[in-house]
This record gives sequence, structure tokens and C-alpha cells, in this order.
Amino acid sequence: MAGFATSRPASVGLCAFLTFLNLFAFLLAVGAERRRSTGKVVPDEYDERSYCLYDTDASTVYGVSAFFVLLLQQAIVTAATRCLCCGTALSSRGCAVTAFILSWTTFLIAEACLIGGSVRNAKHTKYLGYYMKHDLVSCAALRKGVFAAAAAMMLINLLASLVYYWSYSKAATGGFMKHQNEVGMGMTDYGLDKGVSGP
Repeated sequence: MAGFATSRPASVGLCAFLTFLNLFAFLLAVGAERRRSTGKVVPDEYDERSYCLYDTDASTVYGVSAFFVLLLQQAIVTAATRCLCCGTALSSRGCAVTAFILSWTTFLIAEACLIGGSVRNAKHTKYLGYYMKHDLVSCAALRKGVFAAAAAMMLINLLASLVYYWSYSKAATGGFMKHQNEVGMGMTDYGLDKGVSGP
């Protein structure tokens, strides 16, 4: 019960901020998918060999930015709920536990896609195009859908994180603040009525 006394009800403002961070990371991941670097085979001006020339590495910037924004969002959820470690009473809350597992699973998948796609895209853009000088037919590129998969995982992560946080807060405080105020007012009225004695 000590953990319940130190818990706070769910904050609508915090939920809104978490939603903003997740959707911002989602937009960055979509931007990374749309701006994946592509290469074209061009002849070397100094010899007869060809090499791959890659365009912008904006996809890498977007991907890394989405990685850190999503990391911040997950860190805030973890801090707000104390990672489910201190609220032992929640072990019987199937909804909170399921949302907790789903939140971390989708988070890890999304982060792996973001960092893997960003590194792969940067490798094409910064290194291979300029140093592998031999005859080429086509240029390797980041597989389509890596950042899109991360974006999809973010949406699931958002829903799971909000359900997890709300379930945790509801269980840890015994209900919403409005409900607690109504109960408190009812007990106060009862005390006043009980204190009044008849003639």
C-alpha cells in the first residue's frame, strides 16, 4: 500500500506530450522512408571505371532524430510508471502488464529498424559510393520499408504506452482524481450529518 500512497493520478498533459513525441518520431520515420538515399552508376572522370554516386543522406538524419525522440518518449513513460518495478500490486493487472510488454517490444523493434536503417543508409551515402571504384551495373540501396516498419511500430507503441500508463496510474491511485474527490466529499457530508444530534 505504500506504493499507492506515493503514486499520482494519470496526467492528461503528460499523455498529450507523449502523444506529441511519438507522432513527431513517426513523421521523422516517414520522412526517412521517403528520403532514402539512392545511387546511380557514373563514370570516373580520371579513369575508365564506373562507381556509385549517392545523393542526399537526409534519411539518416531523420532516422537518427526519430531514434532519439522515441527514446525520450519511452524514458518518460518508464520514469512516470517506475518501469512497473515498484508497483507490486499491478502484478494482477493483466491489462497493464500486457501493455507494458507490448510497449517495450514495439519500442525495441522500432529502435532497431531506425538505427539499422540509418547506419545502412549512411554507409551507402558516405563510403561505398566514393571508394569502391570498379565497374558496376547497379548501386546497392537501403531496402524499402525499413523506416516504414519503424513508423508502424511507433503507432502501436503509442497506443500500448498510453494504455500502460493510464492503467498503472488508475491502479496505483485507486481510480481517477475526480472519483477520489467525490468519495472525499461524500465522507465529509456523512461526517457532518453524523455530528449533528437531534433535540
